[in-house]
Amino acid sequence: MHQAIAALSSERFLQRLRLGAGLVMLAFVAMHLFNHALLLVSLDTAERTGRLFALLWRNPAGTLLLFGALFVHVALVLRSLYRRRTLRMPAREAAQTALGLLIPFLIIEHAVPARLSQPLFGIVVDYRMVVRSLWVVNPLSGLRQSVALLVIWAHGCIGVYFWLRFRSWYASASPYLLAVAVLVPVLALLGFADTGRMLAHMADTAPQMDPAQAQALGARRPPIDQAAVTETMGRIKLGFYLAFAGAIALVLTARRLRTLAERASQITIRYSNGALVRAPRGLSLLEASRQGGVPHYSVCGGRGRCSTCRVRILQTASPLPPPGSIEAATLMRIHADGDVRLGCQLHPQGDVSVALLMAPNPDTALPVATEPVRPGREEEIAVLFCDLRNFTDLSEARLPYDVVFLLNRYFAIVGQAVEQAGGRLDKFIGDGAMALFGLGGGRDQGDRDKGDRDRAGRDPEGRDRGARQALAAAAAIVRDIAHLNAELGQDFAVRLRVAVGVHAGPSVVGVMGYGTTKNLTAVGDTVNVASRLETTAKEHDVAIAVSERALARSGVATDGLRHDEIAIRGRTAPLRVYLISEEESRRFVLEAEKA
Repeated sequence: MHQAIAALSSERFLQRLRLGAGLVMLAFVAMHLFNHALLLVSLDTAERTGRLFALLWRNPAGTLLLFGALFVHVALVLRSLYRRRTLRMPAREAAQTALGLLIPFLIIEHAVPARLSQPLFGIVVDYRMVVRSLWVVNPLSGLRQSVALLVIWAHGCIGVYFWLRFRSWYASASPYLLAVAVLVPVLALLGFADTGRMLAHMADTAPQMDPAQAQALGARRPPIDQAAVTETMGRIKLGFYLAFAGAIALVLTARRLRTLAERASQITIRYSNGALVRAPRGLSLLEASRQGGVPHYSVCGGRGRCSTCRVRILQTASPLPPPGSIEAATLMRIHADGDVRLGCQLHPQGDVSVALLMAPNPDTALPVATEPVRPGREEEIAVLFCDLRNFTDLSEARLPYDVVFLLNRYFAIVGQAVEQAGGRLDKFIGDGAMALFGLGGGRDQGDRDKGDRDRAGRDPEGRDRGARQALAAAAAIVRDIAHLNAELGQDFAVRLRVAVGVHAGPSVVGVMGYGTTKNLTAVGDTVNVASRLETTAKEHDVAIAVSERALARSGVATDGLRHDEIAIRGRTAPLRVYLISEEESRRFVLEAEKA
């Protein structure tokens, strides 16, 4: 029982609860906007669709789900606002918080009459009545509701972005998600405007009703005391305004009182670079850094989903609180040492000395705590290294311009082979090159279940395709170098020979570098092994050295291929490598393409 209560009150559960409540409300808003867009078809179509949606949201279960999600989401937002020790945050996070707090003040004016008119006074609110009220009777109110629509939708889209941005498939899906995010509110506003103009034109051109007809029509309708309706609705709306404003004021007051109380019990945080920050007891290290103006990485925004805010504990005056579930999972994932903690999750209760393990960006033009980096993620990729043999000796006997000419021809061969195979040319290093294949098929921390299935034998399509592409590119490089030798042999009296290494496995992929030289690249054991295989190809005097893992994923048959066991620095067991000559590579490229 105690474990169940602890799980329900954990930060991870509350984050998921807040996300789930937000998605429920976003689904309601999306259906509402879609219904507005149907006004472009006809008013009757929107009315019929609105009645279908009402069956979902206006029954007791739907009403409880919607308003329960609203209450939970708002309560957790206010809780998050109270728990923050500093209001300094990245711009996107600040925009999402500000828009979220603004939404209730924008929708109360419209939501209260639309939801309560029928149950309280028997007034059926339909599209014709709402659009006429907002466009013809009170256009200023219509403008305010249009702004509210955009604010609500923007808040929801920012939340979805924060939720999905680290998913491996997000980069390819983001253009379509952006199109939906733009088209839905635009079509909804166009539908509202089109129907509003139609109703305004009908009101201007409709014949005037004589007094006798008006009296007869009024006699058939149930009497409604409009003044009483307006007064009651006004009181209800005022109550909601005061309740929400009071909740915000209560949170801000509680924050202020906490700050005053904590000033008497501040702790000192010393950084290895000499910086010193005095912060309230219980503040997270990341928040203390932000408050004290110390640059501190936090790619995920302080949610414990990355390890970029990690610190090494050098000295502490009192025992540190143990890692929570979120921090423990992340530290386990990165195989952190016992003295390493996450800055966003650690709340020291006494003086502490730390070393930031992720060097902050030295560009002082950037605001504190906003690092323009793309977070790395683990991906299953294939890596290719290639290098010209004995090119140093070859270049010493040639004119500089001839050397540049030969290198550019060689680089063109490598670049075209990589691009035609579907890979990404990462970099040229002297007369060597590095290329990546299968990018975009990785997994992140939120995809662990999928990763477990992958390890159980279900290979993602991109992982195998990357290995096939790398082998096809390697064979194409060897083939085209042979063609270049035949073309230049008489004029340059030169025979270029290339050594290629290919390996596949998990690597960390992300944008790395400094200033304008940042680019997407990969680091890790897979890259190191691929580089080692390129050297192995030279040592065994073959064109291509490919690891058993990469060859197995490519689907290419290994019959008749020579192999060897080589030692890799940092690995306990030797690695089986297949050695492919220039002659074998001609068959090899055909099999790679078929596979």
